[in-house]
Amino acid sequence: MATILTYPSRRITVWGGPVTCRYGGAVEANEDDVARVLAAVRRRQARAGEAGQEQGYAEGYAAASRGPLVVAVDGPSGSGKTVLGTAVAARLDAPLVHMDDLFPGWDGLVEAPALLATQVLEPLARGERAAYRRWDWHRDGWAEEVEVPSTQLLVVEGCGSSVGPAARYVAVAVWVEAERAERMRRGLARDGESYRPHWERWAAQEDVLFGADRTRERADVLVRTG
Repeated sequence: MATILTYPSRRITVWGGPVTCRYGGAVEANEDDVARVLAAVRRRQARAGEAGQEQGYAEGYAAASRGPLVVAVDGPSGSGKTVLGTAVAARLDAPLVHMDDLFPGWDGLVEAPALLATQVLEPLARGERAAYRRWDWHRDGWAEEVEVPSTQLLVVEGCGSSVGPAARYVAVAVWVEAERAERMRRGLARDGESYRPHWERWAAQEDVLFGADRTRERADVLVRTG
């Protein structure tokens, strides 16, 4: 079965094999990077097992241990988070949530971590139904509700997935990065030169959010794609 992932201006089809996404050229999930993330997941599972999961999976996690082990693939735009996150979710046979579905538009980066926490991570941690409203980038407004199944493992990919209120639910934080110029090149190759103002606007939000949160410094796994 193919999974179709839809974003503002990209469409990716995943068939359970190597994951390919176009950023002005084919980018495949690096097997070594996938293996490092999976190893971090196994270590976290082992630590939770030794502790009897009494404290939950994430450090300082105060909610009930009914919640899933959450893998967050974070980092700036154009770095390759979707490629890596999709590959990791496929290997773990885990549901995958895309932050692109939660951003309320081009100025919505700061709001999204709280939306992820309140609509998805907190309900799952309580053993309750979880669902989020999907942002329709073409219509510039909220669309249908998307349910997230109850699960033992959950992968979330996208900017801000391990930031702020979402961070306390994250067991394995992955940071994906590439040179700023390369990320911009990938983005404009995909979206077109007319999107440059949007990309620059978004990059400014990333600088503020990640700088204040020290997201990279807190990551369990660092991945560089260019």
